Amino acid sequence: MSTEDKNIQLEDQKEVDVTETIKFTRRSFYIALLPVTFVTGLAAGYLFWGRDSVPPADPAAPVAIVADTTPEALEEPTRFEISTDDDPSLGPKDAPITIVEFSDFRCPYCGVFHQETFSDLMATYPDQIHFVYRDFPVVGGFEAALAAECANEQGAYWEFHNLLFSGEYANLNTDAYAAYAEKLDLDVDDLLACVDEERYGEEVEADARYASGLGITGTPTFFINGIPMVGAQPLDVFIQIIENELGE
Repeated sequence: MSTEDKNIQLEDQKEVDVTETIKFTRRSFYIALLPVTFVTGLAAGYLFWGRDSVPPADPAAPVAIVADTTPEALEEPTRFEISTDDDPSLGPKDAPITIVEFSDFRCPYCGVFHQETFSDLMATYPDQIHFVYRDFPVVGGFEAALAAECANEQGAYWEFHNLLFSGEYANLNTDAYAAYAEKLDLDVDDLLACVDEERYGEEVEADARYASGLGITGTPTFFINGIPMVGAQPLDVFIQIIENELGE
């Protein structure tokens, strides 16, 4: 099945004034956003992303924190109501801490977080975090997001998710998806057919539409009990916010 361009118009977002067009294809992904105005002032501006137009990110480069984690700022942090939809999650749904990540499997910063911080974070708070992963494929990870959803159909979302972020394959493509599916004893042919027909394309697009409606401009972006934070932050930054939340 050939991939068709998909155009999505957003109108009348609650608390957000957004006019946008999102185009998904296997070869390109872009978002043109004019303008983005947050009632609470998180983000505003013009965005244009494409696989060829986004230079490779340097994982060693400094990244910005949206949330001010000083004790004074944490007394009354800015919070957003973030839907968890029915996206893949780990941890008890009634946990005191909900972390929603908007991410891209081809994003280097996202890879850094999942390789260096994610496992330690979940191990530190095994029963206190409900972690939700939502797709925002702004640097070409649309097909990889489809593959993860297809693995979820076979009950192996998080195992496949971890392999996609492992860095084992320099390029996430059909060969990588087949190898990962075989490693996890999945039905390789069914997974590849699922990806090819974009069986979960609408699900991935819905996540991306929601993220762009929030005014998110990069990946990874996290919301910790609604408190926004951007970038592959070290474990201690997450712990500082979480401990403050648990202490309230």
